[in-house]
Amino acid sequence: MGILSQVLTIILLFGATVFSQYESDDFEDEYENAMDNQYPSIFHHIPYSATPAECAKECFCPPAFPVSMYCDHRKLQTIPSIPTHIQQLYLQYNDIEAVPVEPFVNATALREVNLSHNKIKSHMIDTGAFAKLSNLVQLHLEYNLLEEIPSPLPRSLQRLILGFNQISRLPSKDLEGLANVTMLDLCNNYLEDPQVKKIHFSNMKNLMQINLCSNRLQSMPPDLPFSLMYLSLENNSISFIPDHYFQKLPKLIAIRMSYNNLQEVPYNVFNLSNLMELNLGHNKLKQIFYIPRSLQHLYIEDNDMEAINVTLMCPSIDPLNFSHLTYIRVDQNKLTAPISTYAFFCFPHVHSIYYGEQKISANQQTQLRTPVFRRYLTPEEYDEAEDYYEEQDRDHDQRGRDDNHFDPYLY
Repeated sequence: MGILSQVLTIILLFGATVFSQYESDDFEDEYENAMDNQYPSIFHHIPYSATPAECAKECFCPPAFPVSMYCDHRKLQTIPSIPTHIQQLYLQYNDIEAVPVEPFVNATALREVNLSHNKIKSHMIDTGAFAKLSNLVQLHLEYNLLEEIPSPLPRSLQRLILGFNQISRLPSKDLEGLANVTMLDLCNNYLEDPQVKKIHFSNMKNLMQINLCSNRLQSMPPDLPFSLMYLSLENNSISFIPDHYFQKLPKLIAIRMSYNNLQEVPYNVFNLSNLMELNLGHNKLKQIFYIPRSLQHLYIEDNDMEAINVTLMCPSIDPLNFSHLTYIRVDQNKLTAPISTYAFFCFPHVHSIYYGEQKISANQQTQLRTPVFRRYLTPEEYDEAEDYYEEQDRDHDQRGRDDNHFDPYLY
């Protein structure tokens, strides 16, 4: 019995050791998964144990994420040599004026490069400096001194951020080969109609978002791709939208055209089945137009509307297919009375109308008796709204992870 008890003891100790090892492994797996979830899924990080500790002396590579190299806010005038394993390179807020080929020679793993807020000019970017980065997905060059788009760029590129530069030229070759770009930001540049009309954006078959806000456009950009979902044209001088302009863009979810010179728009021009947000604030519109059933947010503040004809907005009511409009902003118009209550039959989901102050004359303003209308929901409507917005939040989070969302600047 003595020998048997010793054997049983050894077996129990061995089993406990194995079990504790499995417990430990499970905990490490959960920890690693938690750490991975803190980063966008667009990037796939090299496991720490397989990653060299090499890092440029001017920069910082966090021990937990050694594939990221932080060189921002360091008054750098040149780009340091980039180790082979680096995937994310952050060089924003420096004094860099040139982008030579040499620092990128071994940087074959780069997926994101941020060179925003520097002093880079187009002629100071070596030809092909970015072209051989075959894994590059995202390139930030906003807030520099670029006169044109750097080229050539790698076919892998998905997001190209070029806002707040001095770009006035768009040679067609600059955008050639960018078939995988989903987001192109050219806001706050010096683009005019003749330059934009030369570009065949429709060749960018995966383009979902284009930002051309704060340029010098007087007409709508032609030849946009079928894939487009977000269009930003705020703060230009556009005065006219062609009658069937959006028919070739059925996937549009959001259109922003505030701060332009629109005096009227074709009645059915926004009749799009997926449109959810429409911003036409700060124009010169006098007449309302058809509101598609999918639209949720309508911004028409600071126009010249004296009345809003609900029948034009909603010519018919379909009890089985109500409009989804929930919010309307109409302040800084010339309204003398609130919108007709008939609107709530057409738009039963409206919960807020912001009237604010209305313009009487150029120097006088007045408030309607109801500066803000808020409709209180029934308990059933409240629960339905809660479920809906939870779903919207989940969709928004997913879009954030996919890195295709509109943020306050990029949209």
